[in-house]
Amino acid sequence: MREQLALFGPTRPKIINVASVPQRSPFRYPGGKTWLIPYVRQWLSSCQSADKQLIEPFAGGGVVSLTSVAEKRVREALMVELDEDVAAVWQTILSDDAEWLAHRITSFSVTHSSVESVLRRNPTSVRQKAFAVLLKNRVSHGGILAKGAGLLKHGENGKGLLSRWYPKTLRYRILDIQNYKERLKFLQADGLKVLRDNAGRTDAIFFIDPPYTVTGKRLYRYSDVNHSELFNVASTVQGAFLMTYDNADEIKELALMHRLHIAAIPMKGTHHAEKTELLISKDLSWLKKI
Repeated sequence: MREQLALFGPTRPKIINVASVPQRSPFRYPGGKTWLIPYVRQWLSSCQSADKQLIEPFAGGGVVSLTSVAEKRVREALMVELDEDVAAVWQTILSDDAEWLAHRITSFSVTHSSVESVLRRNPTSVRQKAFAVLLKNRVSHGGILAKGAGLLKHGENGKGLLSRWYPKTLRYRILDIQNYKERLKFLQADGLKVLRDNAGRTDAIFFIDPPYTVTGKRLYRYSDVNHSELFNVASTVQGAFLMTYDNADEIKELALMHRLHIAAIPMKGTHHAEKTELLISKDLSWLKKI
């Protein structure tokens, strides 16, 4: 294990400053991968990915798919997500209702009563659900959408619910996606099944970011993933894949069992606490210190 983790020699890479990475997703997503984008670019370059389809089986906030397509690093991307709330957002953004959603966001006045009114209501359409989901994402602690997530009270600098509600920014991100949405596809489905069904393809590459073993149950509605089976399937993939995971002994053991390579990458988590996450793949020779 020491040999696989020691890719950077005695020094390790710097923590990525996410402010230096284009912010493309409308979600404030727990476990989001904006911080990983410089490494994803390295990986895509090593895959000669320009003529390939990127499949993201656990898309969530979708930043890897969005960036890969926007920067023309892949032919197209397929985002897969099981959660029906998250799915409603992507279905709306990739449809003719994107403009409606952008306008609904910029015209909405955030107060405790207005937010609670939206979140109590049962949406009557996919686009109304999409708005409610993005609203909850932006006014909940940590952007958590799972049941029981509480609303922000004090937030940043005492701004409360407005701490993460940036209507003009959200509008821009939603409408910017329209510039390349023809090369984005979305499927509401079980990510593990989609991975299994496409494992034999040589014209596809995979970015695999499943709910993690430690925090998944707290952060996501659909957090039960058979991690052992996921590794079994990933090891049969014919194309390239890059997998991310929490730095847990269980995961390192699974990776070694399937003869996969591991690298620990530093990042900043909740409350700016420094931690490491794992990159796992059949080949990490492309990985350079940043």
